[in-house]
This record gives sequence, C-alpha cells and structure tokens, in this order.
Amino acid sequence: MINKNEDLKKYIRDIPDYPVKGVIFRDLTPLFSNAEAFNYTIEKLYDNLKCLGLDKIAAIEARGFIVGAPLAKMLNIGFAPIRKSGKLPWKKISVTYELEYGKETIEIHEDSIKAGEKVAIVDDLLATGGTSLAAIKLVEKLKGEVSALAFIVVLDYLKGREKLKNYKIINLIDYE
Repeated sequence: MINKNEDLKKYIRDIPDYPVKGVIFRDLTPLFSNAEAFNYTIEKLYDNLKCLGLDKIAAIEARGFIVGAPLAKMLNIGFAPIRKSGKLPWKKISVTYELEYGKETIEIHEDSIKAGEKVAIVDDLLATGGTSLAAIKLVEKLKGEVSALAFIVVLDYLKGREKLKNYKIINLIDYE
C-alpha cells in the first residue's frame, strides 16, 4: 500500500553506469507498470496542479507523455507534445540545448499553445534542467505562461532546480 510519496522509491530501479560510466540511471518503468504506484503518482501530481487554472499540459517526449496525457485528461485541458527534432509533421518552432552527453533539439507545433494560456510542463524526471529550460523557451516563444513544471523525480544532486529557480516546481520524490 502506498501511503506517501517516499513509498514510490521502491518502484524506481537504479541502473549503474547507464548510459555512461559513473551515471546512475533512475528507471521509472517499474513504477509505470505497477497500477497502484502509477495511479498514486498521477493522482498526487493532479492534486498539485488542479488549483493552478491551467489551460494546457506540455509534455516532453517520451516519458513525459506517460505522465502528461492522463493529467491533461483529469484536468480536462489540452495536451501539447514537445518532441525531438524531426518527429512533428506540421509547422513548428525548435530550441537546441546542451545535454550531459551532447546536444539535443526539441520542437513544438506553433499552434499548440495560444498566447496567454497557462501551461504546466511535465516530464518524468528533472536532472540538470537543460531539457526543461528548452521546453520553457518553446512555451514562452508561443507566448504561453509557464505556471509550473511537474516531475515525478528530481535529482537534486544535479542542480537542475537552480536553472529553473524562477518557476514553480512540483515533484513527488527527491534524490539528494
């Protein structure tokens, strides 16, 4: 029985030296595959987002989609996918940013967020903050207002929160 957020840690698998030596990958697939853990996670994130008057969830590919889509449904709001370069078929805007292991480009359809809409950016995990910061830039280029960023896990030791200090961060689990 899951009674508190910390109970979710038992559903997160640590994979050492992935994708490179010295990195501990926090694998959330066991959490996603367990109905009780997954439902608890979505309900707790929903509880934190429901009072924000949101218009959209903008979720980051790919694991952010797993979390973002059910939240959009529960909140009865729209869903805007943020995808890796080359995956969106229509007019889009993009941002390129630095990763721990190189560069990445993410994109969003230019009509997926309207000026003034309140948006929560959702992903499974916050590490260094580079992807989230790029997602913020996309939403703000479309003149959306980033009301919050929501994650299941924050890896505090990678200092991603510091890059996002001007934004509300919602998360369930911290790794110090």
